[in-house]
Amino acid sequence: MIDTLDYLPLSYLNQLAYCERRFWLMFVEGELAINAPMLDGIYRHERTHQPGHEQRGELTSQRQVYVWSDRLRLVGLVDCLEDEAGRLQPIEHKRGKMSRWLNDHLQLCAQALCLEERSGQTIDQGFIFYWGNRRRETVQLDAALRARTEAAVARALVLLEQDQRPPPLQPRAKCKDCSMEPICQPREVKQLSQRSNV
Repeated sequence: MIDTLDYLPLSYLNQLAYCERRFWLMFVEGELAINAPMLDGIYRHERTHQPGHEQRGELTSQRQVYVWSDRLRLVGLVDCLEDEAGRLQPIEHKRGKMSRWLNDHLQLCAQALCLEERSGQTIDQGFIFYWGNRRRETVQLDAALRARTEAAVARALVLLEQDQRPPPLQPRAKCKDCSMEPICQPREVKQLSQRSNV
């Protein structure tokens, strides 16, 4: 599997950080379950996904900026990139509200790592705009988040090299909000594995 992978799309790091099985089903097997929250997210991203450029004083905003990292073998789009007097700050748009999971943070940090490689400057913070509460959360791109992000990239490559679908999450706290739950079938997989162990 790894021989065919040139660059990993940034958005799949988000899936991997949320659940390795979700990442596998979507990236490797091409599965996608569209539910109402996902449709709402697609609708809300329509304006964000239109390339464009705005200038307000010293602040320049660009939508849909293509980025990549040769070192990490990542590629993708930054929803919005702000440049204020030469200081770059990526902004990611998300449908809901900030949760206790850090998958959105890892995606944003990966965007910043790509931008740093291309621009030669250090990006110390970015933002995630959550439509659910219409708030822009500041994310500090510190050493711990950078390490987690790079570890997620490495983990993705290991999973692809192993070429085996990961098991469902245990415990399944994330499963109830996951659009892939009907395809993943974590309960059914658990029941089958228990029967085979008897």
